[in-house]
Amino acid sequence: MSLSVRTEPANFTQISLAGTARLSGEQVLRELQSSESGLSGGEAARRLAAVGANALRTHKASPWSVLGRQLRSPILILLIVTAGLSLFLGDATNSIVIGVILVVSVGLGFSNEFRAERAAEALHSRVTHTVVVLRDGAACQIDVVVLVPGDVVRLTLGAIIPADIRVLTAEGLLCDESILTGESLPAEKDSVPIVGDASLGDLSCCVFMGTVVQSGSCTGVVVATGGRAEFGKIALGLGEHQPQTEFQNGLKRFSFLLLQVAVGLTTLIFIANLLLGRPLLDSLLFSLAIAVGITPQLLPAVVSTCLAAGTRALAKRKVLVKRLVCIEDLGDMDVLVTDKTGTLTEGRISFTSALPVGPDISKAGLFTLGLLSTEADYSQGTATTVGQNPLDAALWEAREAAEFESTDHRRLGIIPFDHQRRKTSVLVADATGNQQIVTKGSPEDVLLLCENIPALAQEMLNEQFDAGARVIAVATREVAGREAIVLADEQGLVLAGFLVFLDKPKANAKESLVELATLGITVKIATGDNARVAEKVCRDLGLESGGTLTGLEIDAMTDTDLGTAAKDASIFARVSPEQKARIIRMLRQQGRAVAFLGDGVNDALALHKADVGISVETATDVAKDAADIVLMDKDLGVLAEGVREGRRIFANTIKYVLMGTSSNFGNMFSAAAASVVLSFLPMLPGQILLNNLLYDTGQLAIPGDRVDAEQLLAPSHWDIAFIRRFMLLFGPISSLFDFATFGLMLFVFNAAPGEFRAGWFIESIATQTLIIFAIRTRRVPFLRSRPSAGLLWASLAVVAVGISLPLSPLGALIGFDPLPIPFFLALLAMTVVYLVLVECAKRWFFSRPVQQSPTVRRRGRVHHIHRRAARFSVPESLDGY
Repeated sequence: MSLSVRTEPANFTQISLAGTARLSGEQVLRELQSSESGLSGGEAARRLAAVGANALRTHKASPWSVLGRQLRSPILILLIVTAGLSLFLGDATNSIVIGVILVVSVGLGFSNEFRAERAAEALHSRVTHTVVVLRDGAACQIDVVVLVPGDVVRLTLGAIIPADIRVLTAEGLLCDESILTGESLPAEKDSVPIVGDASLGDLSCCVFMGTVVQSGSCTGVVVATGGRAEFGKIALGLGEHQPQTEFQNGLKRFSFLLLQVAVGLTTLIFIANLLLGRPLLDSLLFSLAIAVGITPQLLPAVVSTCLAAGTRALAKRKVLVKRLVCIEDLGDMDVLVTDKTGTLTEGRISFTSALPVGPDISKAGLFTLGLLSTEADYSQGTATTVGQNPLDAALWEAREAAEFESTDHRRLGIIPFDHQRRKTSVLVADATGNQQIVTKGSPEDVLLLCENIPALAQEMLNEQFDAGARVIAVATREVAGREAIVLADEQGLVLAGFLVFLDKPKANAKESLVELATLGITVKIATGDNARVAEKVCRDLGLESGGTLTGLEIDAMTDTDLGTAAKDASIFARVSPEQKARIIRMLRQQGRAVAFLGDGVNDALALHKADVGISVETATDVAKDAADIVLMDKDLGVLAEGVREGRRIFANTIKYVLMGTSSNFGNMFSAAAASVVLSFLPMLPGQILLNNLLYDTGQLAIPGDRVDAEQLLAPSHWDIAFIRRFMLLFGPISSLFDFATFGLMLFVFNAAPGEFRAGWFIESIATQTLIIFAIRTRRVPFLRSRPSAGLLWASLAVVAVGISLPLSPLGALIGFDPLPIPFFLALLAMTVVYLVLVECAKRWFFSRPVQQSPTVRRRGRVHHIHRRAARFSVPESLDGY
């Protein structure tokens, strides 16, 4: 039961971490009105209500913020005001038409974007990050966002520190604080108070929110949460909403480009129309309608819909993403670092044989030594395999284990396995009281502790390694009168033999590796196994090796040398958790988008360091908590499907952008030019907006379109220079056919203003809608690349509506006059010629070397702060921070 030290209320928000660093643990608990057994549930609830959630981000979908984004365009606001003024001055019909079209357009964008935001909110709400805390004197797991000052928490290897915490007890605690301080070396932590003033990096008895436990464990009391923590202040300085994806940031850059074009064009049109003596309001409405037509209003809705659809598609493929930005990160991946167990192999390790190295011990005796040196508790009979490492579990599951007599052996002490020593040592006594030390672990490390090793031992070992077997060595030493075992006892051992295990390569692993290679992803193996074993598995699967680095070699290298070596190496063998994280960091510094796939506690550090951390449903809680993406099956084939989906989303988004910079932009430019040359406006403002609405509506089917296989072979990024080049080529082609339509209407059909507007309205709808079939692929449309049924029918429906509208009773209301039949024949011929010319221009454009140069995306510190802060998210606003 937790105790309350004092009853008067305290302002926990005023207690500083630096202040607690100078106090003893008991004094800190007293200051926070807590105890070593933590807070009671009721007291924690009261504090949560008083200080607020331990949150740095909100994922609440607000309809008002979505609507605000729809209405944020100054051009759109000015158009609404001008239309209202026109209505007030008596031009009711045109103003009402403009108003209705704007309402429908904004409503369409709002409904799609808000639905996508609701999907994102549901996605974030499904994901929880937990921490072990003492409540009512008992350890339990709670969501990190409900942590409060005074909570006593337990932290282990790989955990992200959930708040600013004063350490109470620590065992070998090292923390990676690079996200706060930029220092790559871990900081040592203990519970000893500091003396005098100290900087943030010198608070050795405190651990900070957002940093990572690199080794060891600790118990501590929470001092500051949320925006009052040091990391929280930095994260909230970047904003309280979830970070935008690169899609959305690219959208901003693209929209700014078009806004610059629109403002310049609108200003010129407005001045030119005034100089021609046209009414002020008509000129302003027309100019603003052109600007609205150029800016792709539904692009945010298209991007959001693509991302939301992507999460559903990935879920069907057994890939669960924790945040929308993860979809893009998955598509960006070009290096995958993974363990081989369970990805390249089946992950079902079985014991195959015991190999004694001398005549003094039998196979059964060697196997018994292996059982004795596991960490399982066999004192009550047969040991359970729950929570054991796979090799220990395989020993207890072997049929030979049924003959083990637990009553004949008593364990007196144990030194558990760790990733630095790579071995376990036990002190055991038999039924007669004879004692011995038994050490079991990686052969390389155990052999270093042995004396008088038989000559055939290394030959036996190499034979098993070359066969791809996993091998552990067992060594012993007779002792007497011991009550415990210490590290210094691991010396002067006698090698007993080797225990051999088998983990077969997966049947579909070779096919999965080929899939990843076709996606431009380099696969690298980071394993705790022997280098020869890893190389044998890779050879069997056809994975071409660029070389092998061992943990010892990595430790001897500088960061520069490791970065160069890691670029080519394919296998990293006998590596520790810290070495895995260092390898990831070096690969990232070379501009590679690095993913790490891991499922164990020892993988957590690398998962945090990677651009995208990937784990599996069966992984340890620490690994799943550290990951951005969780695979329901530990299968590289499933991962390849996820990568394709991430790239497909970007490819479909860019289709809409390229359309907006080609036919749509060209048509608006044509309208601007025609307004200066003609004695009347080529299209009324309402007609321009209606044209834009129909065009945008048809493109809402783009998120579900098919994508050509070659567009998925490498990551793609926003490239404004590429978009600008595309616009400068295809925009004028669109305008060329617009001018041809103008000539046809004026000189062939002698069209009146109403006919002219109807003819150009139909031609512009047909060309800018049908061009999607040419732009959506670099192949020959329809013959070598078929669009999705949804996009095909949506586009044809828009063209049908565009053709029928001027002929309907609504045509007269909007300002259209009926057209002669020969016009439609001419329209058909012009549209075919236009699409053929676009196809020829497309082939020339994409054949130029400048279009082939890849863009490099580097994720910096801000990206990782956003990623780390995302785990502290709540579905409500963060008022008070």
